[in-house]
Amino acid sequence: DPYYRFNDVMYRWISLDNWTYSRTFKTPFDVRKWQKVNLVFEGVDTVAQILINNITLGTTDNMFNRYSFDITSVIKEVNFVEVRFLSAISYSAEQSRCHKAYSIPPVCPPPVQKGECHANFIRKEQCSFSWDWGPSFPTQGIWKDVRIEAYNHYHLIYFSLTSFFVKSAQQWSLEIESIFDVVSSKPIAGLVTVDIPKLQTQQTFSVKLQPGEGSIVLLVNINKSSTVEAWWPNGHGKQTGYNMITTFIMEAGYQIEKFSKAYFRTVELVQEPIPGSPGLSFYFRINGRPIFIKGSNWIPADSFQDRVTYNTLWLLLKSAADANMNALRVWGGGVYEQDEFYDICDELGIMIWQDFMFACALYPTDQNYLESVRAEVSHQVRRLKSHPSIILWSGNNENEAAIASNWFSIPYADREVYIKDYVMLYVKNIREIVLTEDKSRPFIASSPTNGLESVKEGWLSQNPYDTHYGDTHFYNYNNDCWNWTVYPKARFASEYGFQSWPSFSTIEKVSSTEDWSYTSNFSLHRQHHENGNDQMLQQIGHHFKLPQSTDPIKKFKDTIYLTQVMQAQCIKTETEFYRFSQSEIIKGEGHTMGALYWQLNDIWQAPSWASLEYGGKWKLLHYFARNFFAPLLPVAYEDKDVLYIYGVSDLHVDHKLTLKVVVHAWSSLEPVCTLAKDDVTVKAQSAVPIYKESINNLLERCRNCTRKSCVITFCLVGEGGLQSPTNHHFLSSLKDAVGLEKTHLSASVSQRDDIYVFVLQTTAIAPFVSLDVGSIKGRFSDNGFLMTEKKKVVVFYPWQPTSVEELEKSLTLTSLVDVA
Repeated sequence: DPYYRFNDVMYRWISLDNWTYSRTFKTPFDVRKWQKVNLVFEGVDTVAQILINNITLGTTDNMFNRYSFDITSVIKEVNFVEVRFLSAISYSAEQSRCHKAYSIPPVCPPPVQKGECHANFIRKEQCSFSWDWGPSFPTQGIWKDVRIEAYNHYHLIYFSLTSFFVKSAQQWSLEIESIFDVVSSKPIAGLVTVDIPKLQTQQTFSVKLQPGEGSIVLLVNINKSSTVEAWWPNGHGKQTGYNMITTFIMEAGYQIEKFSKAYFRTVELVQEPIPGSPGLSFYFRINGRPIFIKGSNWIPADSFQDRVTYNTLWLLLKSAADANMNALRVWGGGVYEQDEFYDICDELGIMIWQDFMFACALYPTDQNYLESVRAEVSHQVRRLKSHPSIILWSGNNENEAAIASNWFSIPYADREVYIKDYVMLYVKNIREIVLTEDKSRPFIASSPTNGLESVKEGWLSQNPYDTHYGDTHFYNYNNDCWNWTVYPKARFASEYGFQSWPSFSTIEKVSSTEDWSYTSNFSLHRQHHENGNDQMLQQIGHHFKLPQSTDPIKKFKDTIYLTQVMQAQCIKTETEFYRFSQSEIIKGEGHTMGALYWQLNDIWQAPSWASLEYGGKWKLLHYFARNFFAPLLPVAYEDKDVLYIYGVSDLHVDHKLTLKVVVHAWSSLEPVCTLAKDDVTVKAQSAVPIYKESINNLLERCRNCTRKSCVITFCLVGEGGLQSPTNHHFLSSLKDAVGLEKTHLSASVSQRDDIYVFVLQTTAIAPFVSLDVGSIKGRFSDNGFLMTEKKKVVVFYPWQPTSVEELEKSLTLTSLVDVA
């Protein structure tokens, strides 16, 4: 396994070599019967020469492009095909060397990443040369389908549909674009019929295809007497799609039948003045409704894309939807994901913020490079634009910020040349193509950006992190993460996070016994973020006692557990801050309308910012996310010794609810005092203050309580089973908590249909109770919770067959008091 221990370094020689893939094949059809025969590569990674029968067909230099070679005159009955690759590392170095006029930083990644240099000189997955959460495996190979196509007259290459709502006519329409390769030397006429049976819509068009790349754009108006169900994000409605059949009957003979799904949704990125606040808003309206964006950032699910199966994608994306997420950002240092990824997002209602593949670097703009990028962008937009899940195109990751904040120490005198390159690449090329190919969704040049303000400043704002405009990325590992005042009250938080370690069961698969300590060579080797392991301990130290066990393996496991508790609690605090800021302006800041934490998934088994481990196992953070992204949630924070509780709602109507506030002493399962506040109005799609009390008052009211001896839990309850998760607020650090007792935790497991029921019992209050069943694939209904009652029922949803015996044998129960 390339992921085993130090194999990323041991196997470095592979990417320094040049590799050739070759084979012999028989042509399974009579070549003479076809006017045109093509050899088509959906994806080549990356720099290669393509030969058939020793004749060079052409070269490839872009992993993200589709390549089609005309082999009509060279194909025989038996053929020898070769793909001769050049090492991506040596190619990039050579490209950089040839760029003599000025250097294009960064030259190399930081040493802690153990990576390769000049990734910005090759159109290849940027993180394959290493990243701060991933290894360097600069692959060489045929990473997508390769096929032979033979046809006469004409052949359909791209087919896409985008929906529009025409306000003046109060009617939905579909724009259908078909791009053909037309072999004949004169135009071909014919008929196209579009049929959407469920919407009683059928239209026939007479069309003419021009020789070469012929395209047809059709506008289909949906029958007004049919009710169109729109596509909605997860949590806001259904993801309805309509079966559509498009039939091309051309004079030249054979007909093409295309089956597709038509979705109806509109998207607007709203940037408008806000009363009482300088700057502009930054939020998304879907089908006319403002939507608070809840989710995370997606990175490649594996260094080896062949290993990313439909099942891999389904588990990760379903886990996102199950955690109440409605959006993911496909980050610009990875790959444009496979078709199935976007199909699943369409089905689950996960909106996609789609970056173009440029990240944390400056890039060349010579003619060859730009031509390659133009082909890439045009191909990807044509391939992806039919997906309702994609709501935004974004030019790059952090490159506006890189220039604005001068990450690469460029002398002031030289800035102009880099600014010119920036505008040339993202504005004059990428943006131009996107606007031509897709008029159905917004485009921004970078993330973070100040949106329209950046445009006004010539596409490069002075401070892309300005909280009054656009989106913001925020990382701070030194401050205490429980302190909400350090977080930016931004319009939109598109990246923020804290690291943790994956479970022992995940690490165990790629390590050996001597690796199982927090300070082992292995643990250092896997950490690609400078000082990352220390930063985690430092953050834990603010609120928890560090493990002191003399048993090295127990100490390692305890530390892993604490990193996950710390990460979950940190990101909970920060996300809740963004959610409760959505309806208010304080000192000119607020109206936060998005929270995408960094990051959803992992590329290998290592410490990282992810909430899902490599293999899909949920970290404690992911269980917390299911709660902090709940559609209805009470959120508490303290300001100057006063406790405030907000009611946060993504629901479409106002609700009259009861707020229950319960105070517990750490030393007793019986609550010290309980308060129920009735007739609390929680407004639709907003965050409103619903409760306020000074801490002194609360402690007096609940006799025998001090900050250190008590904890607050609270939830919202309504009619018809409407209920929020139970949230908690700590009155002191848990390392200072008084009265926490050693508890005896036990669980009995039983099977019910295809799920398993765990009945948990405790003899004392147990903070951060974690259930871990090792490498048995599946997830729990809840985990990492504060157990304040004798008994709690947790359900396990298996992803593969298991049994009561297996689960009992693998189960480890841990709570904070078990950490010695």
